[in-house]
Parts: sequence; C-alpha cells; structure tokens
Amino acid sequence: MSKYFLTSESVTEGHPDKLADQISDSVLDEILKQDAYSRVAVEVLLTTGLVIVSGEVTTKAYVDVQAVARKVLRDAGYVKSEYGIDAESCGTLSSLHGQSPDIAQGVGKKTEKPELIGAGDQGMMFGYATDETPELMPSPIAFAHRITRALARARKSKALPYLRPDGKSQVTVEYESGKPKRIDTILVSAQHDPDVSQSKMKKDIIKIVKKVLPLRMLDKKTKFLVNPTGRFVIGGPQGDTGLTGRKIIVDTYGGVGSHGGGAFSGKDPTKVDRSASYYARYVAKNIVASGIAKKAEVRVAYAIGVPKPLMLHIDAVDSRVSKEALHRAVNKIFDFRPGMIIKHLNLRRPIYKQTASYGHFGRTDLDLPWERTDKAAALRKLLK
Repeated sequence: MSKYFLTSESVTEGHPDKLADQISDSVLDEILKQDAYSRVAVEVLLTTGLVIVSGEVTTKAYVDVQAVARKVLRDAGYVKSEYGIDAESCGTLSSLHGQSPDIAQGVGKKTEKPELIGAGDQGMMFGYATDETPELMPSPIAFAHRITRALARARKSKALPYLRPDGKSQVTVEYESGKPKRIDTILVSAQHDPDVSQSKMKKDIIKIVKKVLPLRMLDKKTKFLVNPTGRFVIGGPQGDTGLTGRKIIVDTYGGVGSHGGGAFSGKDPTKVDRSASYYARYVAKNIVASGIAKKAEVRVAYAIGVPKPLMLHIDAVDSRVSKEALHRAVNKIFDFRPGMIIKHLNLRRPIYKQTASYGHFGRTDLDLPWERTDKAAALRKLLK
C-alpha cells in the first residue's frame, strides 16, 4: 500500500497499570541494591484504596514493600483521598515467596560463569528499530510518549494546575510509500479537577501538544480530540484496576513490529522476557544506526535453563547487505546467551523503575545501555 495509517498510544505515570509497573520495578531496584544476584518476579494489583504486591523473590535483601509502594504513589501525585487512592492512607498487602527450585537450578549457582547461565523461562523476544525518528523508534509511539511526558511536566510544574495524575495519548500517523508523511489524529485523555471547563482544557492541551510534535507534520486536516467523553475526573486505580504488565505495547514499539507477549516490569535480568528483549532492541538499533538498513527486527527464542538461543532471525528493510552476511556479522559481534547479555549491558543493578513509565526504548532522557549505538561502527567495518 502506498498510503496507510498507524496508531500508537502512551499513558502517563499516573495510569493505574503504570503505577503497578513502577511499584514492581521499584521493589526490584531496592532488592538489587542489596543483592545483585537476587531472583525477582513481582506483580502488583491496584484498586480503590488498595495495593496488593505478590510474586516470587529469592534474595538476601530486606525491603519494606509497603514503603516502596507508598513512595511510588506519592511521586506519581496520588496524595489526596479524593483521587481514590492516597499514598499515606491506602491499604497495602504483600505476599512474596521464594522462586521455584526447579527454575532456580537452571539459572542459579552459576554466577561466576555468565556463559553458563540458562534462560529463566522459555519464549520468544523481539527488538525493533527504524530511522523514522532521531530515537530510532516508530513515529506514532515516539510522538505519543512525547505528549504524555509533556502532560506530566505541565501537571508537576503547575503550568496546568487542574491536571490529575492519570492520562493517555494516542497518535495516528499517515504514511506514504513507507515513510511518515503527516499526523492525522491526536487524542489526549487527561484526568482533571471537576471545576475546569472542557473548552479551556482543550485549548491548553493543544498548545502543549504542538510544542512537542514536529509542526511540519501538522496541517489543517489534523484532528485534535481532547477528553472526547467530555469529562475525566475519576481516574487512577479508582477508575480502572491496575495490573503489572498490562501495557506491553506501550512499553515497546506501539504495535509496530512484533511482541513475544512477555512483560518486563518486576523481573530480574535472568528473565529473558526482559533482558533478551532489551538486547534484541540493542542489536536492531545498532543495525539501523550503522546505516546498513532503514528498519530492523531481531527475533530470538529460548528454552528454560539453556544458555544458547534456540533461534536468532533478523529482518532488515532496505538492507545494503545480504541476510546471510548480516546474520554472520551479528553472530560475531553480539552474544545472546542470557548471562553474557547481563554482563554486557550491566543489568544486575537498580536501573529499572525509571523505565516503567514512557517506554523502555527510545528514551533520549535516560542513559540506558541497550539504547547505545556503540556497535554500529563495528558492524559497518565488518560489512563494508
């Protein structure tokens, strides 16, 4: 098709699912601060006035889970009971137990030999990159994240004092001959105080949106939808139950490319759902940054307890080299064994809470090891 449309969404840090992700990753970070070789798989559920934390943890660390959960809520702006959940007064329940020894025997006891560490689970993971944007991300998700970050800044700085923590954005981009041509529709749903008018909100939010999007892609036909139901006062966990791992498309590429189905938040790096997805993005991004291809998708699959991947496949669009040559170069430069991924990207450290809002990829505001393009030159040299 010469002309088509792609849509992606983003959500703010006050969205109930993102609150769950942030609490899961905050617990993980606190554990890794004390014991880098911990095994962690933490899930969170939030509803009106209540936070429930559960999962499997094997560690030498001690973490005050209740204090961690309250801090996430406080930082996200849930500091009033009228918001449906209040960091100081909400109920918290915690139910954590040890990792299954059947799993542990495949990933533990080998901490000194990273090349022998097996995958923490079976499954397939994907990484994607495209030269559409400076962050090498698809335009719709890149633009949607810019909007939700702008909403959060406007709320926290009091530029729009009537905003509340919950919110969403959605951007539809029109493509022509495979390239983003214009922004067709911008949708913003922002939680607000009950006394602000819809007309004022729409005017204020459109002004903010235009500051973070490329004006060359906006035209007279671009549609702006702000709180299309006309009201968004009840939000957060009061308006919608929050669960860890329910925003996996927001976390990745906005529906462009593929997704293996595994969530990231709350999981230590032996879980290849997380670490191998990061590494696949790292490889795809370096391929595109090298100029070898305009788009790249990296696919990898694992068996639980086995270090070597069962599959590695690369799809490169407009590649300047053969598929066989690209595979040979990637296999020579990159090591997809879980322990080697952890070592290369230095993943046994508390860096995860910051990824739990506004996407794990394309983060120009963070120094994330899987977002670096330090292997692009080596790829170019090998494939010249």
